[in-house]
Amino acid sequence: MNDERRNAFINAATFYGSPDEAEQMLAAHPEIATSDIHTAAITGNVELVREWLAENPANATAVSEPYGGTALVYLCLSKYLRLHKEKSDDFIRTATALLDAGADANAGFMTAAPYVEYITPLYGAAGLAHHTALTKLLLDRGAEPNDIEAVYHSPETWDNGAMALLVETGKLTRENLSMMLIRKIDWHDEQGLVYLLTHGADANGERKRGWHALHHALKRANGLPVFEHLLNAGADPNLSSNGITAITMAGCEGRGDVLKLFAQRGISTTQQGVFQLIAACALDDGDAVEKLAAQSPAIVAQIKDMGGELLARFSVCGNAAGIKHLLSLGIPANEPYRNGDGYYEIPTGSLAIHVAAYRGYPAVVKTLIAAGSPVDVADKNGRTPLALAIKACVDSYWMVRRSPDSVKALLDAGASVNNIPFPCGYSEVDVLIAAKR
Repeated sequence: MNDERRNAFINAATFYGSPDEAEQMLAAHPEIATSDIHTAAITGNVELVREWLAENPANATAVSEPYGGTALVYLCLSKYLRLHKEKSDDFIRTATALLDAGADANAGFMTAAPYVEYITPLYGAAGLAHHTALTKLLLDRGAEPNDIEAVYHSPETWDNGAMALLVETGKLTRENLSMMLIRKIDWHDEQGLVYLLTHGADANGERKRGWHALHHALKRANGLPVFEHLLNAGADPNLSSNGITAITMAGCEGRGDVLKLFAQRGISTTQQGVFQLIAACALDDGDAVEKLAAQSPAIVAQIKDMGGELLARFSVCGNAAGIKHLLSLGIPANEPYRNGDGYYEIPTGSLAIHVAAYRGYPAVVKTLIAAGSPVDVADKNGRTPLALAIKACVDSYWMVRRSPDSVKALLDAGASVNNIPFPCGYSEVDVLIAAKR
């Protein structure tokens, strides 16, 4: 067997992505799949794995290139396990044979720099494949539920079976339960969040790094029900993360709806100085905006200094009314978002119109166009507002609210269709683009 070819197959058949490359290798060299216990485990070939174990029981714990993993960890990382649900029973039987023969449910390998991580079977089963039955098997055979990669990645799905098994061991640390809660906020998974809150996760839990849950939900633009669930579970908006309360952050994120929710729960949302003016903008309280601006030109100067960040953050949540107030205070529509936001793939220096177009908020796009925002400036990733508006419609987590309205507004404002891929696959947008080609 050609070792280079065999190692390339393991690379192509494990971790994330499609198995297409691995399938092409097997089509050209079918002998790869039967070359050793590791490749047999990756393909879920239980009979062949048993033969290798009968030949030499030490094969159960033998490590192999390219990662230095055992057959069990390669099985759990297999793309075939993750994507070929019809072979699930074969993989369970194969894993059982390996464990019965002495494979260690916690034996893994270290990844190379710069992202050094310890990769275990449980990470593959619970965090990558999200495979409930295999996760249960590993836990029953002694896998450590506080495996950091399994804890971090198991919430990355709306199928919470594997994650729940980790929780229901009763062994997870408070820190790890808090991490899972944060990850469910990342995923905007209301059902998963409620599950964790009712199974020991602390709504006020602060991890070694990062925000409290309320702060995190604000930064991730979660829907109002998430905040209701957190408050029901005892989350305190007056707690600070990095020196700022969730009340102050709600205003800075443009979340007038969250500020109103806090007030409905009897929580004082009174702010001071520039944050009072920002909150008034978020709440669409025009009288308060006008009064505060007239009383304190210094506060208006402060808000202008924060202008690019505020326009961008209000755009993330789609607060068009709040943006109108910010613009009325003299913030230019083309003020750059200096920090950007890696979570939303928004590069530094982006304009609010880039953010609004990508987040799929036509009312904000139209407001910014009316205020003089340029429509053809590319961000640092080379994407124009038009390209981002199309991406929001065909390749985003918020496609559920897609509409051609942002695209139409940008085209009506003179946005160029040069270098815009066509067709995009969304017929209502393709009709608009075709008319401009």
